[in-house]
Amino acid sequence: MMAFIQDLKNEIDSDPLSRGYSAMTDQQITDDLNTKYRSFNVPFLTGNEVADAINATEYNALADAQKDRVIALTNREAINPFGFSATVMIDIFGAGSDTIAALQAARVEPISRAQELFNRDVKVGQVTDARVS
Repeated sequence: MMAFIQDLKNEIDSDPLSRGYSAMTDQQITDDLNTKYRSFNVPFLTGNEVADAINATEYNALADAQKDRVIALTNREAINPFGFSATVMIDIFGAGSDTIAALQAARVEPISRAQELFNRDVKVGQVTDARVS
């Protein structure tokens, strides 16, 4: 717990994202750290998650060979949404398609600064402890 408080103190004191912590109350810092304004690139999507993002109308308009490629891709357990699979999906559906827009949204998750740094939310008492330590 002490390492966490020290890391929290370092974040507050250094304010690397220029959030203005020095002018905030403990509650304001807590709220800011727990607000989801950061982005996290998910390392993989499941085949089901990819399938759920596919626009049915766009899929139905595909040639059978393209449908087979989509089914082969969505049968995989883990798909790197920033890797070759993304290139394949863009090739199949087209960069401006609703399917690609949905997949691009699915591969980025909003997270808080606290989640980014500590993988958990921060409590006001922890901010108070960090500021006085």
